[in-house]
Amino acid sequence: MNALISLRDISKTYRNGDLAVEVLHGISLDIEPGEFVAIIGQSGSGKSTLMNILGCLDRPTAGEYLLDGEHVSGFDPDELAGLRRRTFGFVFQSYNLIPTASAQENVEVPAVYAGASARDRHDRAEALLSSLKLGDRLDHRPNQLSGGQQQRVSIARALMNGGRVILADEPTGALDSESGGEVMALLRGMNEGGHTIIVITHSREVAEQADRLIELHDGRIISDRTKKGRSNPHAAMGLKQKAFEGVAAIADISEAIKMAFRALRANLFRTILTLLGIVIGVGSVVAMLAIGTGAQNSVLDRISSMGSDLLVIRPNMANFRGGTGGSVVTLIPADADAIREQPNVAFAVPEMTSTVTVRYGNVDYQTTANGTVPEYTQAKSWSVGKGEFINQSDMINYAPVAVLGQTVVKTLFADGTDPIGKYVFVNKIPFQIIGVMSEMGAGMGGNDQDDTVLVPLTTGSMRLFGQRNVRSITVQVKDGTAIDVTQETIQALLDRRHKKQDTLITNMASIREAVTETSNTLKLFLGAVAAISLLVGGIGVMNIMLVSVTERTREIGVRMATGARQRDILLQFIIEALVVSAIGGAIGVAAGLGTGILARLLGAPISFTIGPVALAFACSFLTGLVFGYLPARNASRLQPAVALSSE
Repeated sequence: MNALISLRDISKTYRNGDLAVEVLHGISLDIEPGEFVAIIGQSGSGKSTLMNILGCLDRPTAGEYLLDGEHVSGFDPDELAGLRRRTFGFVFQSYNLIPTASAQENVEVPAVYAGASARDRHDRAEALLSSLKLGDRLDHRPNQLSGGQQQRVSIARALMNGGRVILADEPTGALDSESGGEVMALLRGMNEGGHTIIVITHSREVAEQADRLIELHDGRIISDRTKKGRSNPHAAMGLKQKAFEGVAAIADISEAIKMAFRALRANLFRTILTLLGIVIGVGSVVAMLAIGTGAQNSVLDRISSMGSDLLVIRPNMANFRGGTGGSVVTLIPADADAIREQPNVAFAVPEMTSTVTVRYGNVDYQTTANGTVPEYTQAKSWSVGKGEFINQSDMINYAPVAVLGQTVVKTLFADGTDPIGKYVFVNKIPFQIIGVMSEMGAGMGGNDQDDTVLVPLTTGSMRLFGQRNVRSITVQVKDGTAIDVTQETIQALLDRRHKKQDTLITNMASIREAVTETSNTLKLFLGAVAAISLLVGGIGVMNIMLVSVTERTREIGVRMATGARQRDILLQFIIEALVVSAIGGAIGVAAGLGTGILARLLGAPISFTIGPVALAFACSFLTGLVFGYLPARNASRLQPAVALSSE
C-alpha cells in the first residue's frame, strides 16, 4: 500500500540575517492512511517544525514531501491552502478559536473557504458539535466555554471538511487530566473511524496512547516504534471520498461582510473613531458643495431674471470724475430709438429714476420712481400681477398713470384695499394706478426690487424728474450667439452720436460666465478642503486595518490553516475596510444633508444634487479600497506557521 505521507531527507533551516539555524536534519518517514502516530520530543527538538511541514503550514528547506504520491514541496501558497482545506484538520494546544465568533461559526470556518452553502455549513457544524456533546453550546463564544469544551470545538473544526489527517499539537497540554483523557479518547475514536491521527507532544504518557511512536532529538529521528497495526485501514481508504469540498472559494460576499462586522464590533470604540474621519470628510463634501451650488444658483438666477442676452448701457462715470469735460447728460431717449434700428436688437428700454414721496390718504412713503417704456416687463422678465402695464398710448399722451411694486402696495394699502383705479400723489402730482407688479424679491445688491413706482418715461421726464437724460438703456438681442458683435455695433453708434466714448456697455452673458467660473473655482476649493478631511479619514482606515492585522495575526494563521487562500484573506480585510468606509460614507452623507437642511432653514441658499452626494459616497468607498489594500495585502502574505506562532 502506498504511504499517505512520505518525507525524504527533509531539512529545515531558519535564517536571521547571517545567522542560520538548522532545525531538522534529513528527516525521512512514511505514514500510511489510518495510522495513529505520536511524535515526541523535548522543547527545541524540532517536533513543531515537523508538524508545520507535515500540515503544509511551512515549507522544508530541502528534501521531498509526497502526499498521496504527489510532490507538494513546490506548490504555491494557494495550492498548499487547497491541500490543507481538503486533507488536514488541526487541533492546537491553545485551541486557536476566533474569539469574536460563536462555537458554530468557528466550526464552519473551513467550510466557508471550501465554498459550502450556508445551509450545509450550519447543518454539518451543528451535527459535529452535537456529536461532541456541545449541542447546547452552539451560540457560545470561546470565553463562555471551558478549556475542554474549546478543545472539542477545535476538534469539530478539524473534522468540518473531512479531515483525513488530523494534526494535534499538544492537544492535552492546556487541559486537566480528565479533559485531556476525553480529548485523547476522541482522537482514538476518530482514528477508528478512518482518520489518520498525528499527535505532537512532549508527554510520554500521551505518546504511549498512540499505535506508533516517533521520537525526535535535535532535529533527528532517534526511534520509530510501532506498537500495533492500524485500527481500521478500510475506513481510511473510504474517507478520502468524504471530504467536504465546495468550489474552493468564499461562498458569498455576505459571509465576508458578516466577518467584517464581527471584527469591527469587537473593537467598537476604535471603529467609531475611524468612522469619525470618514463621516467628517464625506459630510463636508456634501454640505460644502450644496452650499456652494446653492450660492451659485442664487446668483445665476438673479442674473437670469434680468436676462442673459441683455446689454445694459450706462454713462461712463469714470470720464466725468477724471475731469475730461462733458456733461452727465449722456444717454437720452433718442439713443434708445437709434439703438432699436440696429441689426439683432429686439428692443431697447431706457430708464430714468429718482427718489419720490408717494401719498395715499394720510400715508406718506418714500420710494423710487422709475420712468420706463412698455418693453420694461420683457427686459426685466417681470410680469404684471394685477391690472395692466404702461402702453404706447400712455407714452405718447404723457399719461399720469403708475404701476406699483408689491412693497409700495403693502405700505399704502395695508388695509387690503384694491389699488387698481385709485389715485396716489407722487411728489404732490396725482397718478392713477393701472397695475400692480408681481412679487420680485431682492436684487443682486440685496435691494428690494418691489419698492418702486413705474411711470411712463415721457411723463416722468416732464412731470417728476425734470430732466431729459436716462439712467440706463437695457437692450435685448435677438440672437445671443451674436451678442458680442451687437455690443460693438452699439458702442460704435453711441460714440458717433456723442462724438466721444462716454458710455459703458455691460454684457450680462459675460457676467454670467464670470460668475459661473468664479463659483466653480470656489466649489473646487471647498471640495478640496473637504477632500483633505476625507484623506485624513482614509489614513485612519489604513491605521485601524494595520492594527487589526497585527492584533489578529494568529486568527489569520488559523484561517490559513483551515484552507483560506491568499485572495480569501485579501478579500476579507479589504471588505472590512470597505464596510468601515461605507458606513462612514452613509453617515457622512446623512450628516451633510442634515447640515444643508439646517442651513436652508436659517436662510442660506442650498442646492442638493445627486452628483456631489454620489461622488462623496463613492470617494469614501474608494478611500476604503485604496487605504485598505496595503494592510490586506500584508495580511494575505503572512506565512501560516509564522502567523500561528505570533503572540
